[in-house]
Amino acid sequence: MQQINHKTVYNMIKLDSAPALKDLKPSLEKTFALAKQKITSLDAKYDDGKGSPVFTYNGEYTTRGWTEWTEGFRYGIAILHFDATGDLESLESGRQRTLNRMATHVSHIGVHDHGFNNLSTYGNLRRLMIEGRIEHNEWEKNFYELALKTSGAVQAARWSDRQDGGFIHSFNGPHSLFVDTIRSCRILMEAHRLGHVLMGEGDKPISLLERSLQHIESTALFSVFYGEGRDSYDIPEVNGRTTHEAIFNMKDGAYRCPNSQQGYTGFSTWTRGLSWAMCGFAEELELLEQLSDEDLAPFGGRAKWEALMLKGAQATCDFFINHTPTNGIPYWDTGAPQLHKLGNYLDRPAEPFNDYEPVDSSAAAIGAQGLFRLARYLDKKGDKENAARYEKAGLVSAQALFSDEYLSLDENHQGLLLHSIYHEPNGWDSKPAGSKIAANESSMWGDYHAMELAVYLQRLIEEKPYYTFWTK
Repeated sequence: MQQINHKTVYNMIKLDSAPALKDLKPSLEKTFALAKQKITSLDAKYDDGKGSPVFTYNGEYTTRGWTEWTEGFRYGIAILHFDATGDLESLESGRQRTLNRMATHVSHIGVHDHGFNNLSTYGNLRRLMIEGRIEHNEWEKNFYELALKTSGAVQAARWSDRQDGGFIHSFNGPHSLFVDTIRSCRILMEAHRLGHVLMGEGDKPISLLERSLQHIESTALFSVFYGEGRDSYDIPEVNGRTTHEAIFNMKDGAYRCPNSQQGYTGFSTWTRGLSWAMCGFAEELELLEQLSDEDLAPFGGRAKWEALMLKGAQATCDFFINHTPTNGIPYWDTGAPQLHKLGNYLDRPAEPFNDYEPVDSSAAAIGAQGLFRLARYLDKKGDKENAARYEKAGLVSAQALFSDEYLSLDENHQGLLLHSIYHEPNGWDSKPAGSKIAANESSMWGDYHAMELAVYLQRLIEEKPYYTFWTK
């Protein structure tokens, strides 16, 4: 427990155990070496005819019919491996498969996942070309930019109006706002920065920046709780709680209730959903620095959006720190029904092989990036104390993620990051023999975000260009 800005903060992540950033370098190098094994194994053995690989079952990647939201992560891992190591085989794997297999994701009208699939592939390839890491070809760059522009517009067209705003609706239908989708706002922002708009009926241009900001606002207002009494569980002790899904009445656009698809309930916090918000708010805060006052003036001005995003970022990151075990790896839901059987599970490292509830390493991989980005943002704003706290929390999580306990060291296991959970309520995740809970498996989003975090940290350590989803 410590005092920050005259508030009492209960730190469950053990901040005083944070390593120095440079001390993570050997673990990152091991991660990149393991990633090469996994990329090679998937390319050689996975049957693309089955659809996108989603998660592992007994160590082998398999698919699961919901939506095709993970294919870009697979190729993005190979592209990021080239980013980290210069491995040309990985670059060719990611680039050729992006060309051959990703076009349908650019024009997919049925999903809310454009920011995942297309920035991981076309976005990363464009960034590497602009950075001079791959040979410049103007037509190839134009190809990547056309994909990003089209993807941003298609995603923005998946729109629901609510009272005083709107949002990109989930695959559940026009009534459904997912907390995940804040990270798809990135594709709208990048398409806007490339000069693109969505054209509507009567040739009406629709601002991608405006739609992105409106969606972020809807997420901040309805997916995040700030201890302000919106419901009986919205108390200060759980400031920063998130709900996976917010439900709206599409007759009048009114907000109705929280709900959850992959979490335990709408009133508990599914930790991967929390992590999407942590990372999403922090990334968009960084992006605001790239937008001019003239860009933001029609939509309320810079101060409005900075305040809204900072409030969301800090609330969700604080919740993560206060409700995660000491090593920075959370359980899959903070209200999971059998967590109480673990006793005070927040006073020790997470236990992936317990008898009651799974951990979710993918939530840590996503959330840690949010912690680091928020720390950097606050440091630049002069808030050194809070910046240090968030950075230490990110370092603790990263230290655990890139340890032998969470990295997949078995060359026969196709995953990179172990102990990831997809859909606990549906029982989709594999349980090891003799185990009462799902464990020891990987997911494509967990592997991708572990790689993205590793590249982010490598660039900080080696003082390379700062890693962002956009290019300057």
